[in-house]
Amino acid sequence: MEGTVKITAAEVNKLRQATGAGMMDCKKALVEAEGDFDKAIEVLRKKGQKVAEKRADRDSSEGAAVAKVNDDNTTGVAIVLGCETDFVGKNENFVALANQLADLALTVDSKDALLAATIDGMTVADKLTEQTGVIGEKLDITGFEKLEAPYVGSYVHINKIAALVGLSAKVDNADVLVKDVAMQVASMGATTLSYKDFDPAYIASETEARIAVIEKDNEELARLGKTLKNVPKFISMAQLTPEALAEAEEEAKAQLKAEGKPEQIWDKILPGKMERFISDNTTLDQEKCLLDQNFIKDEKMNVAKYVESYGDVVITDFKRVSVG
Repeated sequence: MEGTVKITAAEVNKLRQATGAGMMDCKKALVEAEGDFDKAIEVLRKKGQKVAEKRADRDSSEGAAVAKVNDDNTTGVAIVLGCETDFVGKNENFVALANQLADLALTVDSKDALLAATIDGMTVADKLTEQTGVIGEKLDITGFEKLEAPYVGSYVHINKIAALVGLSAKVDNADVLVKDVAMQVASMGATTLSYKDFDPAYIASETEARIAVIEKDNEELARLGKTLKNVPKFISMAQLTPEALAEAEEEAKAQLKAEGKPEQIWDKILPGKMERFISDNTTLDQEKCLLDQNFIKDEKMNVAKYVESYGDVVITDFKRVSVG
């Protein structure tokens, strides 16, 4: 057949630019399609379908995470284009495709809508199938998040983690604030804004599980004659009722009295002890709650205090996607 169909280098290059396929694959597809460009794309797509069927059970746990924000900073998206190997995930063309899909994601509301959207004259789902044939690895959208707010910003960490943060208003230097907080989200992996968002049953379950782990560790430490870990009474500010805080303060006063500290200096010592008590008994908040975490750029304050330094603005929401 190749002798009856003359395929030019320009035609091969055009197909390569449109699909990203290799030179020989493009030439074979054009020959099979008898020089018809659209049919050649269909040939490559069918090849992709066959490869995709063979690799359907593969784990697309590598890839590239990207984030995009629209021109007026009111909408942001974060997606992960997944593949099978880190080698492909770092490929320039693969990352370019991920960015192209993120731009398209700004116009839709869900992963399913993105897969149904049109790119290069085909649906995104078909494009991923085509590229599966080109690359030889399973491709999929493994992460999709969208956020809308009066002001939205993003941060991407080496194409492995992408974060979005929404602000209640566009304040002075909002771009700096939102990038810093998005960096916090990417780095520290918070799952909720505040301890107020926790379900009581979740807190109870986490408290029981964490205390059990510490008590088991203490058994081993005791056997070795080492200092035991502190077993917290609580793990979240949600548990620190006024009664619990009052009881803790009375215990701190009793301790100061037992240590022989003059009562006239207790007012200077108690705030520090109470701060330590709260810190020791809010470990869940510090791990999971964005506003309660120590700010990564200044651990002398938490994220809530950092946000307050920008004036009349609050974090409305945040989103995070990651490779793997």
